[in-house]
Amino acid sequence: MADISVNVDGLAMPNPFVIGSGPPGTNEKMICKAFEAGWGGVICKTLSLEADKVINVAPRYGKLKSRTSNEVIGFENIELISDRPIDIWEKELRACKDKHPEGILIASIMEECEEWRWKELTERCEAAGADAFELNLSCPHGLPERKMGAAMGQDCEIVEQVTGWVRKATKKPIWSKMTPNITHISEPAAAAMKGGANGISAINTILSVIGVDLETLRPMPTVEGHSVPGGYSAQAVRPIALRMVMEIARDVPNASISGIGGVECAADAIQFILMGSHTVQVCTGAMLQGFGMVTEMCEGLSAFMDKHGFASVDDFRGSAVQYFTTHADLVQRQKAAKVARAGQRSRDNEWQGDKITAQTDALTAQSGDGKAS
Repeated sequence: MADISVNVDGLAMPNPFVIGSGPPGTNEKMICKAFEAGWGGVICKTLSLEADKVINVAPRYGKLKSRTSNEVIGFENIELISDRPIDIWEKELRACKDKHPEGILIASIMEECEEWRWKELTERCEAAGADAFELNLSCPHGLPERKMGAAMGQDCEIVEQVTGWVRKATKKPIWSKMTPNITHISEPAAAAMKGGANGISAINTILSVIGVDLETLRPMPTVEGHSVPGGYSAQAVRPIALRMVMEIARDVPNASISGIGGVECAADAIQFILMGSHTVQVCTGAMLQGFGMVTEMCEGLSAFMDKHGFASVDDFRGSAVQYFTTHADLVQRQKAAKVARAGQRSRDNEWQGDKITAQTDALTAQSGDGKAS
């Protein structure tokens, strides 16, 4: 059986699979259940200093199902960050580490754009036992009204500044979480690294409208007849997430990457690793399948590695990135391949009298001045 353990930014995990910030890490009981199920790490639901400002609504989820089955292919949420007070979280983070001292517990944190807020939140979470931090600079809905979340992540200067504030407050690993609601994700990723991050988490959810009820003519999910755009996740976002992870791996090679977006099984996760991810996060998948899905993911990763002869996850991480190029290069590669194939054919049976000159030209190497060489 292959060794699927990883060591990322000094965080030793039995496997690269991490519970992403959200409902699966919403309290002590949930976090401990995830560790017991075998997840390599858990990122708690995003914390802030003033939970009383966070008021959730219901319903707050919407599902996009296949036209031909009941399968959920897209999932939207308008859920906010944790509405539980920071002092309760401090007690529960300590309790989680007491029960699972070997478990990698990562605090997801978000605050308004003031240094003292980020510094205090970081120091309190570290004192409570957090092994690392994920900076939520990317929540697409609700909190941008307070200039938080994606409102920060879309501004490279703020990304660098906030990451720097947290870096001054801790020596623990920092992952800055990127918003996909931006043109070039590598730019804020590079800014985060400049600010002192160890790695990048990507992607957060995509701003979306899951649909409109054709009976009521109201957007969904509908709360008292109204709605707001929310964060889109589940398998439908995976192609977009893979593209963005590839871009970060290519453009910001010094960053560790925690890949996120539509992971529901081992095959999905392996694709993220091939694109350069050091760890792979799952949130919506765990909400729909339960924590036990990690068993298939571990077994599937091990089987894949055994099949290809990989001794460690690092042996194949990022190996698909090298095969991305430009369209102009694809054209040249195709032309070169056609010429090469023409030269390899058995031409004796293919010569045609009315095409003899053209066939001769096709088999003649040309020098730079156009004359036969």
